[in-house]
Amino acid sequence: MTTVAVLGLGEAGSGLAADLVAAGAEVRGFDPFAAATPSRVVRSPDPQAAVVGADVVLCVATAAAARAAAEGALPVLAPQAVYADLNTAAPSLKRELAELVEGAGARFADVALLGPVPARGLRTPVLASGSGAARFAEALEPFGMPVEVVSPTAGDAAAMKLLRSVFMKGVAAAAVESLAAAEAAGQREWLEGQLGGVIGSGLLERFVEGSRLHAARRVEEMDAACELLASLGVEPRIAAASRAVLAELEAGLPLQ
Repeated sequence: MTTVAVLGLGEAGSGLAADLVAAGAEVRGFDPFAAATPSRVVRSPDPQAAVVGADVVLCVATAAAARAAAEGALPVLAPQAVYADLNTAAPSLKRELAELVEGAGARFADVALLGPVPARGLRTPVLASGSGAARFAEALEPFGMPVEVVSPTAGDAAAMKLLRSVFMKGVAAAAVESLAAAEAAGQREWLEGQLGGVIGSGLLERFVEGSRLHAARRVEEMDAACELLASLGVEPRIAAASRAVLAELEAGLPLQ
C-alpha cells in the first residue's frame, strides 16, 4: 500500500487526502490550523510523524510556508521518497526547495495544479517537473491523478502554471472590477447576464467568489507571476493589475 503524507489540510489538501484514501492509499496528514480531518486520514501531531516512512509527501500549504514545511520534513524523509510541492510559487523557490530535498537524498517534484481541487479532487490535472516528477507520476496516476511530466528541472512546471495564471487571474480580476462598476451603476444583474453568456455563469461565479475567498493566496501567486514575467523581459502589466485588485479584496476594501 502506498503511504502518502499530506502537509496542509486546507481546502485543496483535505480534498486530495480524502480522494487518496478512497482510492486505496494510506494517508497521514498534518496541519497546525485546520480543525477538520477527512475521514480515514490519520491526523499526525507534527510534520515528522506524518512524513516518516511515507512514499510520497504532498506539501499543500502556501508558498510562504513551503520552505519551512520542507525543512521540517527533511530529518525523517526516506531516501527513496518523493517530496512534492504543490504550492503555486515562483520557479526560483521551487529550485531552492529541490536543492534542500535532493541534498537530503530524496527526490523533488515541482507540481502545478491546473484547476480547482474542490471541484475535481484527485482528478485535477497537474504538471510535474524535477528529479522526482516521473516517480510522482508513477505513484499518483494509479489513484486517478492525471500527471503530465514536463521536464526533469524543478521550476519548469511552476513557470508554466504562472504563465497560465496571468491570463486566468487577469480575466477573473476584470470580471470582479467590471461587476463592481456595474453594481455602482445599478446594472449588476444585467452585466452578470452578459458575462455569463460569454464565459458561462458557473465560471463567472468561480472567478468572482474564488477571487474573494482566495485573495491572499492569489496575491502571492501574482507576485510570483510578476517576478517571472520581469525575468523574461516582459512588462507584467496585466499581472500587476490583477495583483492590485486581489490585494484590495484581501484587505476588504471596495474597488476604486
